[in-house]
Amino acid sequence: MPLTMNNSKNIPWRKLVLHIAAWAIVLSLPLLTRYDSGRPKHPDDHGFLLLHILTSVLFVPVFYFNTSVLTPRLLYTRRYFAYAGTVLGLYAVFMLIHGGLFSLLIYSRPFKIFPSSFFNLIPFLAVLAVGTASRQAQDKVKSDKLLQERHEETLKTELSFLRSQISPHFMFNVLNNMLAMARLKSEQLEPTIIKLSSLMRYILYETDEETVSLKKETEYLQSYIDLQRQRIGNKVKLKVNMEPGEEEYCLPPMLLIPFIENAFKHGLSAISDPVIEVELHTSGSMLYFRVANKFNKNTDEIKDKTSGIGLQNVKRRLNLLYGNRYSLLINDIDNWFTVSLQLNLQQS
Repeated sequence: MPLTMNNSKNIPWRKLVLHIAAWAIVLSLPLLTRYDSGRPKHPDDHGFLLLHILTSVLFVPVFYFNTSVLTPRLLYTRRYFAYAGTVLGLYAVFMLIHGGLFSLLIYSRPFKIFPSSFFNLIPFLAVLAVGTASRQAQDKVKSDKLLQERHEETLKTELSFLRSQISPHFMFNVLNNMLAMARLKSEQLEPTIIKLSSLMRYILYETDEETVSLKKETEYLQSYIDLQRQRIGNKVKLKVNMEPGEEEYCLPPMLLIPFIENAFKHGLSAISDPVIEVELHTSGSMLYFRVANKFNKNTDEIKDKTSGIGLQNVKRRLNLLYGNRYSLLINDIDNWFTVSLQLNLQQS
């Protein structure tokens, strides 16, 4: 944290030093480009040099006025005619000051407005163009940073939502099941408590990190499935095969659980022979994850309004985190609802 704070404090100083250096170069150009060809010195040589320097100084307020006021208030709001009119007025003021300096410093010739205006127009427009481009670049960086912060905040919010939405109905049933085991003095009570404790520990503590190991995520999924298996008994045919592999790959916490929750939520009711299949394995840096469940189309048509929201949140999360490094296919064919996810776990 201290490093981040120090970096943020150094940014304005870096920007100030960069601007000072740039303007020092611009203002020194008349000196750097001046050379002595051996010809007799003109009485107004010193005056012209001083005129060029002072004219260059005039570009400084033009640059910052355009950057701070004209670009955000007129160009960004598409008030192009107002911008053009203001620039013309600004150039008129610029030439008025330049003409006064010329008359004050040059004695050998009179000030001619048209040649001088044409001569100064190109550098004036160049200053405007550089100022506008500089402001747009700064705003683009700020916009990207703000968008990234919003994305991160969105992910945190969605993760908090996921943690709070681990079905209270599921937890209630598990506790009731444990109560029944306690009364029957079942040997399954202790492993059930251990699995529930492991599941809650993962939800409360492990998910505070940005990423978790694939093995921990798989253990969490397995604990959830085992608790569901104890709750539903032999009512559902469960086919589970999860092999995370030996490589230490990581992924965002609780990324996969909504798919399995969705299968248990919609794969049990009004089905004569419910089946839920869960497969997970890796090949190189690719994760292959598949969840399938049988469902009843008739009851699915009257499902509650919140159905499917979890899967939409996962899609959004995948888009924010992985961009084009994943493939998600969702199908409902012949009373089978199938989710297939391919995810590149290699950090880009």
